[in-house]
Amino acid sequence: MKAATGVKVVNGIAIGRIRICRAPSYDVDDSSVADTAAELARFEQARIRVRDQQRLLRERALQNAGEDSAAIFEAHELMLDDEDLIDACKEIILSQRHTAEYAVREGFDDAAQMFRDMDDPYFQARSADVVDLKNAMLDELLGRGTDKMQETEPFILVAEDLTPSETVKLDKSLLLGLVTREGSSSSHTAILARSLNLPTLIQCRDIADEWDGKFAILDGCNSCIYIEPTKDLIDSLTARRNKDLKEAALLRQLRGEPNITLDGHAVRVFANISEPADVSAVQTNDAEGVGLFRSEFVYLNSKTDPTEEEQFEAYKRVLEALAPRQVIIRTCDIGADKTVDYMKLDKEENPALGLRAIRICLTRRDFFRRQLRALLRASACGNLGIMFPMIISVREVRECRKILEECRRELEGEGVKMGPVEVGIMIETPAAALCADELAEEADFFSIGTNDLTQYTCAIDRQNAKLEPFSDTHHPAVLRLIRMTIEAGHRHNIWVGICGELGADLSLTEMFLRMGVDELSVNPKSVLPLRRIIRSLDLSRPAGQALMPEE
Repeated sequence: MKAATGVKVVNGIAIGRIRICRAPSYDVDDSSVADTAAELARFEQARIRVRDQQRLLRERALQNAGEDSAAIFEAHELMLDDEDLIDACKEIILSQRHTAEYAVREGFDDAAQMFRDMDDPYFQARSADVVDLKNAMLDELLGRGTDKMQETEPFILVAEDLTPSETVKLDKSLLLGLVTREGSSSSHTAILARSLNLPTLIQCRDIADEWDGKFAILDGCNSCIYIEPTKDLIDSLTARRNKDLKEAALLRQLRGEPNITLDGHAVRVFANISEPADVSAVQTNDAEGVGLFRSEFVYLNSKTDPTEEEQFEAYKRVLEALAPRQVIIRTCDIGADKTVDYMKLDKEENPALGLRAIRICLTRRDFFRRQLRALLRASACGNLGIMFPMIISVREVRECRKILEECRRELEGEGVKMGPVEVGIMIETPAAALCADELAEEADFFSIGTNDLTQYTCAIDRQNAKLEPFSDTHHPAVLRLIRMTIEAGHRHNIWVGICGELGADLSLTEMFLRMGVDELSVNPKSVLPLRRIIRSLDLSRPAGQALMPEE
């Protein structure tokens, strides 16, 4: 038996034979040509045909893998119209007098390398899009077929990495799991894995050609794959897989059921998402809405400051897809561990305590107004809530609401249709929790961000792995601040939710419900396990020993 490790993307166990997907190779003629006009015509004809192929792949992806995968091919169509990329290829044909195939290889490889050299992991992962299009262009120019891999029995796919086209052409009915040598959490392999809930490992460096056809077990839970496992291991992991499948089936039975305790106490269970592609996970896991949409993805995924129109389209897509469910969008939380070059933020000694989130918005009013206008325009497309992060004072809330109202009046003057919007704030610092009574007079709701609240209360940098031994996510001071916030919100007749990681901590669910929390917003996969716990509780019975934090 051999074992190899990687980075898990999706938990779960897959058992079956390995099928290795090898990257295509191309024999490209690098000799000079006499008729450059003919090569330009060949290039242009191939580009148009490949663009049509991407449109067909988008339709197939929409049917088989969801909107997130389909969006990849929509981006491919746009990339094939990119003037810089197309002009670079044409210049190679004209000035160097090379074939269309050579121009495609060189031009697309340069573009892919440009993405790989970027600091942002998202953009690094986009190099796979360029490689995918290069291969499609070369297939077209060389007259190769583009049929999908043919399989007749279930298999675990192993590859260097997967391009978008390869993922769509796979027979998903037979695909058990995925293992790649490269890839990232933003790669197309990861997107496919999450959309299909397939056990997946990326960055598995020990992949070998000799694995092809061998029996294996992919253990996503423990981030490893076993080649030719022993009988004892097969029996053990088969039993665990069957248990997991049974557990998942039981959870699926909770879809459509209300989040109500045995004694009739209802609590809303929402989902946290980071981008429009996560909408399918919200729907699949039956969340009642979105309690935290991290809008900074719009900024992190853009090379330049995103326009009002670009932001509007992103917010609209989510609101329309989930209507009439409420979607609460957090305004831009850039700063600290999330930065983008085009914002030209100063380097800070203590970025977690520096210019971030609402502090940036209030010092860059035009930047803030663009987002607020986009949000207000999108409010006509669904049930929108807006919340402001990193609030520590009443003055900040009033400034935010004043700017929001100014934007609303501007849009009304332009004849833009808008819907009603709840406006809330995040409670992420001890200052906000201790001033919760005053803040509640300015807000429609509170959402407690327990990740930052824990960091700032305990003075522990959550990005510093060396401080893990000193961290206590159940610290009594944090729990007291949560309870104080809930009580203050209720005194002023506003609802209070929790959107940090503690919301998904099932050992705290009963405590939070007894505190009176109105909403728990968690990662989509935690929705049904949380629903099961809620439906098993009876709050009319006495709480367990030491359940509530002491006064």
